Amino acid sequence: MEKQVTLATEVTYSGIGLHSGKDVTMTLQPGKPGTGIVFVRTDLPGQPEIHARAELVTSTLKATTLSENGAQVFTVEHLLGALFAMGVDNCRIRMDAPEPPVTDGSGLVFAQLVQKAGRKEQDAEKKIYVVDKSFSVYDGDKFLLMLPYDGTRVSFTSVNSHPLLGTQYYDVLLDEETFLKEIAPARTIGFMHEVEQMRKMGLGLGGNLENALVYDDTKCLSVPRFPDELVRHKILDVLGDMSLIGPWKGHIIAVKSGHSYNSQLAKQIIAYREGK
Repeated sequence: MEKQVTLATEVTYSGIGLHSGKDVTMTLQPGKPGTGIVFVRTDLPGQPEIHARAELVTSTLKATTLSENGAQVFTVEHLLGALFAMGVDNCRIRMDAPEPPVTDGSGLVFAQLVQKAGRKEQDAEKKIYVVDKSFSVYDGDKFLLMLPYDGTRVSFTSVNSHPLLGTQYYDVLLDEETFLKEIAPARTIGFMHEVEQMRKMGLGLGGNLENALVYDDTKCLSVPRFPDELVRHKILDVLGDMSLIGPWKGHIIAVKSGHSYNSQLAKQIIAYREGK
């Protein structure tokens, strides 16, 4: 029987949000057994809590937004992906702004914060959802599947018209080692032709050439960490969004999908489980 895991002690990190550009101080704290991942907006009256659950996703525009108790948090997927991959079941995330720090645009700093805080087993069973049927979301030539599999695996195909990107494929059988080495360091992607439009929408205000992999029409303006960094980061997003169903074992196969597909699939799985 696997036990639930939380942090051994609290750890704090300050930075700016990727989309809001707002300063934020985030403290990851141990959580009680069975409480899951809970965000606490310390800057709002009453310090409302927002639980990291699939049914609380209210937007998937460029990032994943969770809303509860009259409050919201957004761009939570990189942090959630790291907590999931590092096996943390219960954690309180205190933030004095609506968005976690972007760090370097990847999941690596969050994973390192978990390592710094340490982890401890709790006196409660970890309930892992072992996928027992297939789930799917289709939209033309884009799709997302989750199939039964003895492990946690993601196979992603990304197709982008940029001449330096094209078609990228990556397949990972997830454990802590593969996450830290192959997935966690991959940063979010940005395109110069989208920047002006995004900023008019109040998005991408905290992005730069270090915390995002930025491309103009012909070249990469940042220094890539992997030749296929885009698709590896897409897998980080999948892990973060699908962590909203709790711990799971299965095989996700994704082609040209994104946050909206992840959310639809997660909600589909929750509905199936609650109907059993």
